[in-house]
Amino acid sequence: MIHEYLRTFVSFAFVLGVLVTIHELGHYLAARWRGVHVEVFSLGFGPALFRWYDKSGTEWRICPIPLGGFVRPHGFEDPEDATPEQKAAWIAGRTFHDKSVLSRAIVILAGPVFNFLLAIVLFTIIFVASGQPKVRNDVAQVLPNSAAAVAGVQKGDEVLKVGEHAFKNAEDVQATVMAQPGAQTTLTVRRNGQDVVLPLTIGSVTDSGSAAPHGRIGVLFATEFGKPLPLHKAFVAGVKETWKVSVQTLQGVWQILTGQHTAKDLGGPLKIAQMSGKVAQYGFTSLLSFMALLSVNLGLINLFPVPLLDGGRLVFYAIEAARGRPVSKRVQEVSFQAGFAVLAGLFLFSTFNDLSSFGLFKWVASLVS
Repeated sequence: MIHEYLRTFVSFAFVLGVLVTIHELGHYLAARWRGVHVEVFSLGFGPALFRWYDKSGTEWRICPIPLGGFVRPHGFEDPEDATPEQKAAWIAGRTFHDKSVLSRAIVILAGPVFNFLLAIVLFTIIFVASGQPKVRNDVAQVLPNSAAAVAGVQKGDEVLKVGEHAFKNAEDVQATVMAQPGAQTTLTVRRNGQDVVLPLTIGSVTDSGSAAPHGRIGVLFATEFGKPLPLHKAFVAGVKETWKVSVQTLQGVWQILTGQHTAKDLGGPLKIAQMSGKVAQYGFTSLLSFMALLSVNLGLINLFPVPLLDGGRLVFYAIEAARGRPVSKRVQEVSFQAGFAVLAGLFLFSTFNDLSSFGLFKWVASLVS
């Protein structure tokens, strides 16, 4: 048990540490490129455990709370908010607020961009080392008492069609079946070189995190591990995989917003820590794949137009570029307060979901009763 907890902590610290470092490195390098002095580069929060200064005068910190990090550009505060002491310390031509809208936007945008680049690099490494896994239409397992078992599906069958819909791949099978809960149709499979048509009633299930039932036939598809790819092909596959994960993530968010899935699907830092420990036990390649998925998610989340996030600042810069002057200070203050409330609420809600999934509240209720 202690070994499992230690693996979870080390894996979580490693995963989050790498993701945050790359994100903040994007901000840091973009700031240096656009001529902005960076005062602080901090990994983690809280009092600094270690600190040192580089030749450019940037203070580097390692702090004990591994839940994020930050880069503080020189002159990030607005002139009207700065104290006389801050203004006196400004380095002419090196402050963030004096830069053009484009330069400021580049500095802010670079963080999420580096998360996407990290995902591409990680997927490329995986595909070079292990090849690109592919899920085939072949049935690897038929779940007992499932719709497929009732229909007579056997291990080794190749799924060809549901009704008249022919499939391109296993993902197409899953998407088609999920959209038809309870439907009475046919399933065409290829068995021993012959096509067999089976009568099928698609199962209807409602998961705990879903607002509506969805279809399920109850089969597991076989996964084929391809040969390691040459670097150039692995890179192209890494770009495509990053795009695919991005689209799937946005589709998941849209499903929550439209009620197709409930907000109970949201996980927080505790869930990420738990998943980090579980994935790590399957090997370093699995951990890298998990990191790539999280890196895409971190990049997308930071681009959401919520004040306090990178995307919220980019919205303000876009309005400033269109109007020729910054958004009023009052609007920014109210927006940042609202953004803080939204993010704090999401953090508390996702943590509540995590604790609920761990069974904490049921355990407390059993003690009380």
